[in-house]
Amino acid sequence: MYNERKLLLASSLSFMIHAFRSTRYAADRDEASRRKSASTSSLISLIKEDKSGNGSGGSHDIVGKELVELEVGRRLSLPRSSTATTPLSYLRPEIMEAPLLLNNGDDCADHTSIETGEVLHHAPTTLASGEDGSTDYPKVTNFYEAKSICWIESIKLWNIAGPIAFNILCVYGINSVTQIFVGHIGDVQLSAIAIAMSVISNFSFGFLLGMGSALETLCGQAFGAGQIFMLGVYMQRSWIILLVTCIILCPIYIFSTPVLKLLGQEDDIADLAGRFAIQIIPQMFSLAINFPTQKFLQSQSKVAALAYIGFVALVFHVFLLWLFIYVFGWGTGGAAFAYDISGWLVALSQVAYVVRYCKDGWHGLSMLAFNEIWAFVRLSLASAVMLCLEVWYMMVLVVLTGHLKNAVIAVGSISICMNINGWEAMLFIGINAAISVRVSNELGSGHARAAKYSVIVVIAESLLIGIFFMALILVTKDDFAVIFTSSKELQKAVSHLAPLLGVTMVLNSVQPVISGVAVGGGWQALVAYINLACYYVFGLPLGFLLGYVLKWGVQGIWVGMLWGTALQTAVLLVIIWRTNWNTEAAQASERVRMWGGVDEDLSPTLSH
Repeated sequence: MYNERKLLLASSLSFMIHAFRSTRYAADRDEASRRKSASTSSLISLIKEDKSGNGSGGSHDIVGKELVELEVGRRLSLPRSSTATTPLSYLRPEIMEAPLLLNNGDDCADHTSIETGEVLHHAPTTLASGEDGSTDYPKVTNFYEAKSICWIESIKLWNIAGPIAFNILCVYGINSVTQIFVGHIGDVQLSAIAIAMSVISNFSFGFLLGMGSALETLCGQAFGAGQIFMLGVYMQRSWIILLVTCIILCPIYIFSTPVLKLLGQEDDIADLAGRFAIQIIPQMFSLAINFPTQKFLQSQSKVAALAYIGFVALVFHVFLLWLFIYVFGWGTGGAAFAYDISGWLVALSQVAYVVRYCKDGWHGLSMLAFNEIWAFVRLSLASAVMLCLEVWYMMVLVVLTGHLKNAVIAVGSISICMNINGWEAMLFIGINAAISVRVSNELGSGHARAAKYSVIVVIAESLLIGIFFMALILVTKDDFAVIFTSSKELQKAVSHLAPLLGVTMVLNSVQPVISGVAVGGGWQALVAYINLACYYVFGLPLGFLLGYVLKWGVQGIWVGMLWGTALQTAVLLVIIWRTNWNTEAAQASERVRMWGGVDEDLSPTLSH
């Protein structure tokens, strides 16, 4: 097992380097692929005949080593023979050094290509079948097999993560554009709407998103197990729970004005922010439909629709803001109205897509959605607590910084750094969702190795991306603050914080991925306890000690909280490293088959 992990980590690094170099040779590879296409078809037909024949000898022993090397890109190390022929049995997946992945008729014609790890442009999405009929990956025994699996998993990952990240950027853009338009009305209006959206709206957003994340576990594992008909029931059950949650959250919006005044906000800002918060209550209810439907589609890897809907909603939102604010002159009320309409446009568009194009998972409204609500609530609450403990942790950093001396510079510099970190986070939220889908699907299908290998590959690639961003920050540490401010003092303060920002980017490249693995495996409750201990029992007090007692200022607070994040990441990495994925796959199958409210042990099973 240790050697498999080393091979996959090494192949991940090799794959990333190869990806940067591959564009130079794209034309040559395309030409080589076209030259090989004719002989590929004949080889596959011979293999199929060999499988249906009486053995590997006789008339089928006609494929020479030259043809084998032509088809697999000279990546196989078949035994050399004194004869001019090589038996076709050497081409079977369980014997080849690199797995031979063929089309079984379920997917597109591209899947008839033989995986070489070097010349294949469109990797297959089906796994090689062994003698026992299993469709899980074969055990990795050498670097070329690891490289092949790394290539396949990378394509699967980014096919899911790319559209999701784009959709999240569009949602992020809707919030940003709203504040940009309101900012042209006046400074007080901008401050009020920024507080209403960043404090009141983001609180409910994070909690509802966490509640909806329970579907990433259940829908993903049900889809992997082939029980697609249950996905619609799970989605409706989540709709009910989140709608009730919205009703419970309504008082936060209704009484936001006195709450903000209690927190020290000026009266005019608090009054306007409270009025805006009440006006965007309909948008909060749209999230109760949006998030479960989004997870329903993500679990089936139908993520392209999310990207299209998000982009159309962003463009339409800009038009509504222009119409309501500049044409009709409705001010902040118009901005709130546009925000509500855009929210429901996204939610209803997703539902319409499900009803029209997801016939297997959607069979209409069902009374089954009301069954075993409490069991669903428990998993949803665990997901919400896990996510909120992560989101609120970095918000506390800004709050603590506000009580330091020279708070204007301290808060300004930390806010610029958090803004930069937030843009990187959009990418890794997409990767978080993608690995959650991959792990839950593979565990639901009983593919223990596929789940394990996907985790290793995504952690390695995410770490490399994080290191790249850290290097970029360190190289531009004296310059990137110019984008946000013209103050030389503030630019200097940001430059001093750049090393901490770089380390944060590395940790935040791995941490969301690990959380995605936890959601895919159904470990939300365990991770919630780990987050509570590492963040709020260890990291936060350490940051307070370094920042206030030892007088290290904002750097001390940040260093302490980084140690909390590092501890949480290390603990989860150890858990993932020791997880028995075969047992996890068995538990996932049992969970899908017997889900009905009984208490379940959702902690990962460790191998010793």
